[in-house]
Amino acid sequence: MVAWGNLAAAARTAARGKRTRPDVAAFLLDLEGQVCALRRELLDGSYRPGGYRTFVVREPKRRLISAAAFRDRVVHHALTRVLEPVFERRFSSRSFACRKGFGTHAALGEVRRACRRFRYVLRCDVMKYFASIDHAILLGLLRRVIACERTLDLASRIIAGSNPQEPMPAYFPGDDLFTPFERRRGLPLGNQTSQFFANVYLDPLDQLVARRLRPGAYARYCDDFVLFADDKVALAAMRDDVVACLGSLRLRLHPRKSRVYRTADGVTWLGFRVFPGHVRLVRANVVKARRRLRWLREAYAQWRLDWPDVRCRVRAWIAHAAHGNTWRLRSEVLGSAIFVRGGVA
Repeated sequence: MVAWGNLAAAARTAARGKRTRPDVAAFLLDLEGQVCALRRELLDGSYRPGGYRTFVVREPKRRLISAAAFRDRVVHHALTRVLEPVFERRFSSRSFACRKGFGTHAALGEVRRACRRFRYVLRCDVMKYFASIDHAILLGLLRRVIACERTLDLASRIIAGSNPQEPMPAYFPGDDLFTPFERRRGLPLGNQTSQFFANVYLDPLDQLVARRLRPGAYARYCDDFVLFADDKVALAAMRDDVVACLGSLRLRLHPRKSRVYRTADGVTWLGFRVFPGHVRLVRANVVKARRRLRWLREAYAQWRLDWPDVRCRVRAWIAHAAHGNTWRLRSEVLGSAIFVRGGVA
């Protein structure tokens, strides 16, 4: 964890795409000195996480994003570089978020295949997932696997240093009046460690589905997951087991986004609407793509973006949309987009 090579590699990883920022540039300019100072703090136990800079994003929905100081992000990457290989061997192959070799398009392919094979789907969404993660339960799950007390202490400090998240008072069996307000919960969106801890926290659900429920197919992307079968009643019974498992983690299903229905009606999944015979982009994503293309035309016309930047962003959207049956949509959206300097055609 504290090897110089691991910390230096973590610094380079954390700096990707941010090297021109003043705090990142200053850290990299004195990389050896900064890494040695961090290493000393980690070894003698004096390291303490700093505060967060927060801002709100509103697409695809309103979220509070927390940005840690760069030296803290280096520690986050150094920790996950060591822990991820240990947990990868234990994670389910049906968990697709924030893992090398998995990702959104692999998850989409899994759901496409399941829609063609099964008649019904149980679609589930955890309510306010990151804001609801219980610190004590998370540390207990980490302790099952990690034997090094100093590594556990560092993870504990990062978790305890989380800034306040959206209040989520909820009562579970065994709670008294004050329990929801006494237990620390919530991880900041934006941390490398938060993404990793989120996978650790829902691994018990993955194991329950794989070992006991055994639906026809299953896929999970962070707190969004689907179970497939040809028996609607069996899926409804599985929902009860899922609710019980999540309750043991002090989590709740979203009441309006968790139900059993026919795959023929289409499964909304990671920005696509998946049917047995075809896949479409959801309308909100199409509206967002049109808005972004309009902004790119304006930025290029006003010399705020160069053509290589524009081409890279447009190609990224085309590659994403191409995972659905979107040839006609892509032709319509891009067919009339003309980029000229000095004005928008």
